[in-house]
Amino acid sequence: MIRLPLFLRGLLFVAALNFALPGMGEQSLFAQNWPQFRGPAGNGHSEAENVPVEWSHKKNVAWKVELPGEGWSSPIIWQDRIYLTAAVPTSDDETSRERSLRALCFDLASGDEVWNIEVFQQSHEKSYSIHGKNSHASGTPITDGERLYVHFGPQGTACLTMDGEEIWKSRELYFDPRHGTGGSPILVDDLIVFNCDGYETAEVAALDRFTGKLRWRTPRPPHDNMQKFAFCTPILIDVNGQKEIFSPGAFVAAAYAPEDGEELWRISHPGYSVVPRPLFAHDHIFMATSFNESQLLVIDPTGKGDVTNSHITGRFERGVPHTPSLLMVGMNLYLFSDNGIASCIDAKSGEEHWKKRIPGNYSSSPVYADGKIYIASETGMCIVLEEGTTFKKLAQNPMDERVFASFAPIDGGLIIRGEKHLFRIAAEK
Repeated sequence: MIRLPLFLRGLLFVAALNFALPGMGEQSLFAQNWPQFRGPAGNGHSEAENVPVEWSHKKNVAWKVELPGEGWSSPIIWQDRIYLTAAVPTSDDETSRERSLRALCFDLASGDEVWNIEVFQQSHEKSYSIHGKNSHASGTPITDGERLYVHFGPQGTACLTMDGEEIWKSRELYFDPRHGTGGSPILVDDLIVFNCDGYETAEVAALDRFTGKLRWRTPRPPHDNMQKFAFCTPILIDVNGQKEIFSPGAFVAAAYAPEDGEELWRISHPGYSVVPRPLFAHDHIFMATSFNESQLLVIDPTGKGDVTNSHITGRFERGVPHTPSLLMVGMNLYLFSDNGIASCIDAKSGEEHWKKRIPGNYSSSPVYADGKIYIASETGMCIVLEEGTTFKKLAQNPMDERVFASFAPIDGGLIIRGEKHLFRIAAEK
């Protein structure tokens, strides 16, 4: 059971002040903008209205465009444009890992390609094998509305103008990621921060987001387990008015000072190959430990040093995902396990409101919009649930191609990245 302290305040799931991206003004509040993995606050919440409930790969499709190459990065949106990445094979040899690593931009209204540029060339020799469910372009881009940042793990990170012109590139943080990379970067003040959790080394790093220069890199604390790799995206939290970067890795999760990367506190946990992005809600961190032993941990972030025995205030072990991220709406915490067990629990007490099987296996993360929860199975079956303490499935929508990326809701629509196509789904008129 999850048992949280009584000082939890209200049902506010996110304080916008804590999570606002640098450089984002009033436009960041528009429902059209979806500027990073899991949206404006990084928690899967959208303010979009009239979001579609029923569709297919043919029904209620405003437009459908073919995508080059491969990639599981989720689409982001800024004003009237969609941005994503792709890895395009450059060799006829199917065993080769040579790729043109590209950034793509599409018009939101029409689906027309605005630009498509090569950011990096990936050679076979200086690359890595990937898991069968991964791609060479799995990190989701991020934007502050003035610059676009794309991240290809050890192959490099780049900053572009919104029109695709290069501002800077960095390739100095090469590592062997084991199974490929999956984490996305975040923006914190004048930094772009991401995890470098590889087969032999594990660390958190920050680049200057205006120049690309390395500002700091902090190794994970040592542990006795062989596995060091993980695929998580950090979050920015506010602890008593101070910004902290919380970043889960294999068997350890820690908070870091943005200014210099100093480790502020840490916990040990039983998982590795950590994928789900954690949540910060009700003054606590909610994180899944992922593979090996999947637990949901609730963490009080106010400690210092090793707080494993003092600041883990709750644990939950039923139906915890290995891959999909968590979703919180008010006090309702939603879990979607990889094998299709959906559950809703009370975030304070751990009481299970409901647990139901939904069809398929899942790698994408859920989003919340217009009172509904959206998630896609790996085969492209898109499930729509009504938010609440009673289970109600509103629709089950087939896309006819694999879907591993997460949705981007907009007013009157959804942007969905499939294995081969990018779709704009429209609401029925």
